Amino acid sequence: MDAANWISHYWWILVLAFIVFSGLFTISQGYVGVITRLGRYTRVARPGLNFKIPLLESVARKVSIQNRSVELEFQAVTADQANVYFKSMLLYSVQNAEEETIKKVAFKFFADKDLMQALIRTIEGNIRSFVATKKQAEILALRKEIVEYVKTEIDLQLETWGYHLQDLQINDITFDKLILDSMSRVVASNNLKAAAENEGQALLITKTKAAEAEGNAIKISAEAEKEAARLRGQGVALFRQEVAKGMTEAAEQMKQANLDTNVILFSMWTEAIKNFAEYGKGNVIFLDGSPDGMEGTMKQIQALMVKQAGVGK
Repeated sequence: MDAANWISHYWWILVLAFIVFSGLFTISQGYVGVITRLGRYTRVARPGLNFKIPLLESVARKVSIQNRSVELEFQAVTADQANVYFKSMLLYSVQNAEEETIKKVAFKFFADKDLMQALIRTIEGNIRSFVATKKQAEILALRKEIVEYVKTEIDLQLETWGYHLQDLQINDITFDKLILDSMSRVVASNNLKAAAENEGQALLITKTKAAEAEGNAIKISAEAEKEAARLRGQGVALFRQEVAKGMTEAAEQMKQANLDTNVILFSMWTEAIKNFAEYGKGNVIFLDGSPDGMEGTMKQIQALMVKQAGVGK
């Protein structure tokens, strides 16, 4: 049997095969297919090989359940009428892969560009409404609060569309050049003020520590001088005691030997003068060398000897 005869007898097999194979289709990983029958939603098709009724059913749309991102650039005005320019990145995705969510995503908007336009305008509107209640000086410190405010406000709206806001990052916040220049001057003046205060504190600490050190040095020096004076006084007193003791003993010995005590006194007096001259280091000592002067000096020494002897008894 040739091909023509075979086809004429088994044409229905070819038609059946065509119908079967035309109903087969695949859905890629990360997507969910939306199947409609004669224009009406029927079911969803999961990733992999699927079958639809030829001619009656069709794949109306393939919905991506992967994360998607978009960059935003827009302007807002603060409560004190300052222009603020935002650059941000929006990360969003389909809320989940359940059938009801997929139906919302597939039929809520005519096309993806309409969804993007609504999403961007909604986020911009929320940020503008937040910024309008704040002053220009507060905006830079409220980056986190802006993101949290937008997420709270927009998640409810996105849920009705079948989407979820994964993340919103505000990458850059800038102002008009005049405002930026004034902010720079304020920062510079604050830095200079802080530096001056730090230098003043450092100088005060240095002066205080120097005064404390000087006071301690004076106190230590005074204590040392006081101790030295006390020791010098003790030394002089001891010296005088020893001199008087030696002179008394010498006088007693000469008395016992029936010698004139004036000889030893005169000898001690001349030794003292010699010592003054030898160790005086240039000092001038005035002595009365006349007979009357020497006699007066001898009498003073004798009186000292007698007084010391009385004290010793």
